[in-house]
Amino acid sequence: MTDEKRLRRTYTDEFKNQVIQLYKNGKRKCDIVREYDIAHSLLDKWIKQADNSGSFKEKDNLTPEQKELNELRKRNKQLEMENDILKQAGADLWTKVNVIRNNTHKYSVSAMCTVLQISRSTYYYEAKQKPDETVLVTEIIRIFKESRCNYGTRKIKVDLKKAGIIASRRKIGRIMKQEGLVSKYTVAQFRPHVDKCNESKATNLVNREFDNQPQYNVVVSDLTYVRVGRSWNYICLLIDLFNREIIGYSAGKNKDAALVSKAFARVNVNLNNINIFHTDRGNEFKNKLLDETLEAFDIKRSLSMKGCPYDNAVAEASFKIIKTEFVKHNTFETLEELHYELADYVNWFNKLRIHSSLDYLTPAEYRINTLKKVV
Repeated sequence: MTDEKRLRRTYTDEFKNQVIQLYKNGKRKCDIVREYDIAHSLLDKWIKQADNSGSFKEKDNLTPEQKELNELRKRNKQLEMENDILKQAGADLWTKVNVIRNNTHKYSVSAMCTVLQISRSTYYYEAKQKPDETVLVTEIIRIFKESRCNYGTRKIKVDLKKAGIIASRRKIGRIMKQEGLVSKYTVAQFRPHVDKCNESKATNLVNREFDNQPQYNVVVSDLTYVRVGRSWNYICLLIDLFNREIIGYSAGKNKDAALVSKAFARVNVNLNNINIFHTDRGNEFKNKLLDETLEAFDIKRSLSMKGCPYDNAVAEASFKIIKTEFVKHNTFETLEELHYELADYVNWFNKLRIHSSLDYLTPAEYRINTLKKVV
């Protein structure tokens, strides 16, 4: 690749973190540079940024002088806010209450109460006739966080009342659910997972014709489990029958349709190019969102015969390879680590691993050679 082409390449933070994690895990710089086709100087820059600030943004790698200038600008903005509020404020209490209520979309209640020199409880007492929904949400979040995520609806209701806000436990519970606030005292209910069969009437369009398929004509998929720490996690792969290349992948804690959707989100080609999506009848492949995605990109659905693994033989064989080469010989402490290692393995699988079914070419080599002949 020429320097001109390299300059035009862009890299996501996810990609940068991935190669840095590989380096920290013991992978040599020369191997990373070769396999991912990046410059040594660029890799060194990313490593330095990660060590200095943990961020690749220029603002997070500023000099002390630049940071001081930014702080001064921030302070100036704060002073402008205070000046804006004071201009609108009159001497009487009710005017101040109205000023706060009319500016909650711009500034925090706490900051405005401080500037106008009235307590939050006084403001809420005066405004309690019909508390604004935004104010209620803000106060519920504040109370919950200040309780170190311990309070439930009962105690939050009491604290809201102290601040002059009357709200039912049902409403508080709805807002907590909306904002993802779960008390430490909430006991998670265990629901045993029972694998179900996808009873969809979709037929087997592939009919075991796995070879000599055009590019993206048929994409097959499956899921498998991986040990992460002390629990089981799962990975999902999307494989193009054309050259056995992994075009999409994902990892997560649950064996469900969301994991499959995440794998589709990683596909780097236009999904309209895919003609058929083929899987077994696992219930994780039956989901309204997934069906809508396939329908939106006009992708036909194909399912194996019930209880017949041979109808999805390529996916089964690929996962046997992955279990042998990747799962069994690696230890993953966290899901984040699994993400990095899986991304690295997929890169190696597609670009460096030769396949006997492809005349001992890599999927990338087979794709390039075959498409050249077509052209």
